[in-house]
Amino acid sequence: MMRSIPSVENEIHLMSELQTLPLKAGGTPESLRTRHAMDRTDQSLIAIRRILRSTELYGRKLAKAAGLTAVQIRVLQIVAETGQATPKDIAKRMGVSQATMSSLIDRLSAKKMVERHQSQRDRRQTNVVITQIGRQAVLEAPDALQQKYVKQFESLEDWEQAMIVASLERVAAMLDAEGIDASPVLDIGDLSGRPHS
Repeated sequence: MMRSIPSVENEIHLMSELQTLPLKAGGTPESLRTRHAMDRTDQSLIAIRRILRSTELYGRKLAKAAGLTAVQIRVLQIVAETGQATPKDIAKRMGVSQATMSSLIDRLSAKKMVERHQSQRDRRQTNVVITQIGRQAVLEAPDALQQKYVKQFESLEDWEQAMIVASLERVAAMLDAEGIDASPVLDIGDLSGRPHS
């Protein structure tokens, strides 16, 4: 059962109660606030762990069902939208480097899910084309965890979305994760497409 997130009003009420509680032997308002802050620290760590665990379990489920990572499925989904795309366009949409994208395409190509074709318009350009095997993998993959998240996130009020984004960005900064190459895909591990061990 998922616990509801305490509202700001509840937090303010709790803090005011902490200040008026009778002190136990040796207790101080500061020690009570410290204990409450530790509880919040534990709650925040538990929430982060739940997100990581959920992502990990989905990755294992996906690897078992399709033999792919969530990032690889996302590449296939992007290419499947039009049947082909340039590596540069895919990398831009996913927010990853060209080198990471090249590695992902190599792995999908080795699995016969995509092929590289020279562009008919510009011979210097290569297009990534999805194969029938790749289309089948997209159709058979379990529901993407991020799709569930996106659906619920987009149903929130604008202010709630902004608050969540700000909080998540702050958590990423607190974990020194600001400069990590990441795409908008809920997956753990290397973005180059190596499966989880």
